[in-house]
Amino acid sequence: MTAAALATLALVCTVGAWRLTRARWPYRAPHVAIVLWQALGVTWGLAGTGALLAYALSPYGLGVLNGLHAFVTSVLGGHGPPEPYGPPRILALVTGLAALAVLIVVLLAAGAQTSRARHRHRALLALIAREDPVVPGVRVLDHPGAAAYCVPGLRSQVVVSEGTLKLLSSAELTAVLAHEAAHVRERHDLVLLPFAALRRALPWSRVVRDAQSEVSLLVEMAADDVARRYCSPRRLATALLRFGTAGSVPAPHGALGATGSSAVMARVERLITPGPALPVGVRYSIVVFSITLTSSAPLLWLIPH
Repeated sequence: MTAAALATLALVCTVGAWRLTRARWPYRAPHVAIVLWQALGVTWGLAGTGALLAYALSPYGLGVLNGLHAFVTSVLGGHGPPEPYGPPRILALVTGLAALAVLIVVLLAAGAQTSRARHRHRALLALIAREDPVVPGVRVLDHPGAAAYCVPGLRSQVVVSEGTLKLLSSAELTAVLAHEAAHVRERHDLVLLPFAALRRALPWSRVVRDAQSEVSLLVEMAADDVARRYCSPRRLATALLRFGTAGSVPAPHGALGATGSSAVMARVERLITPGPALPVGVRYSIVVFSITLTSSAPLLWLIPH
C-alpha cells in the first residue's frame, strides 16, 4: 500500500514537472513557482526511492524508515527477515538504496565543487579586483568587456567590470547592482544547487534538463522583481539589452550573473510589458500545496504498512 502510494506520488511529481516546464503562469509569480519547483524535486527524490524501499521492506510491516532499521538489526544479529526474500525484493532494496545514495552523493559533490570554485574566485578577486568610490562595496575588475555577477556565500561579493561602468548609465548600473544584491540576499545559489545535482545524476533526462533551465530563468526573474523595487523596470530592461549587444562576459562557475539566463528577451519583455499579477489567493494555495507535497513523502516513509 505504501509502496503504491509513493510510486503514485513520484509519478505525479514527474507529470507535474513536465507540465510546469510548459506553463506560463510561473512568470507572473516566480517566487511562488520556485517554491513549487523545490517541492516537486524533493518529493520526487524521496517518493521514487521510497517506493522501491517500501516494497522491499514490506515483510517487516514497519514502514520505510523503521523497516530499514529492522533490516539492519536483523542482518547484524544473524536473523533473517520475517519471510524469505525473493529476487524482486532484493533488487528493489539494492536499487532503492543505490538511488538514494547517488542523489545524496551528487548533491554533496555539486555543493563541494561549487564551494571550491567560489573560494578560488574570491582569492583571485583579492589579487586583481579593486574598490571604486563610484560603486562602494562592489569589486571592480579592470576588464573592457561587460560583466556583472555575484559570488554568493558567507563572504558574498558583487563584481562588475570596468567595461560595465563605461557601458551603463548611473540608473542602469543601479538596476543591475540591485539585481545582483537580490541574488545574494535570497541565496538563489542554494535554489539552483539541487537541480544542478539532479542534472548530474540524470544527464539523459529531458524533464530534468528543462526543469533546471526553467528554475534558472525563474531565479533571474525573481531577482528582477526585487530590483525593480529600487529602480525603474525599463532601466533594468535597457541594461540587459546593452549587455546583450555588447557581448557580455559569462559569470564564472559558482557565480550568478545579471545575464545568466539564456532567455534574456523573455525577461526584457516581462519588464517592459508586465502581465497581471497572480491573485493572492492563488499564490497562497500554491504555497500550501507545495508544503503539503513536501511533507507527504517523509510521512509515507514513517507510516507502517
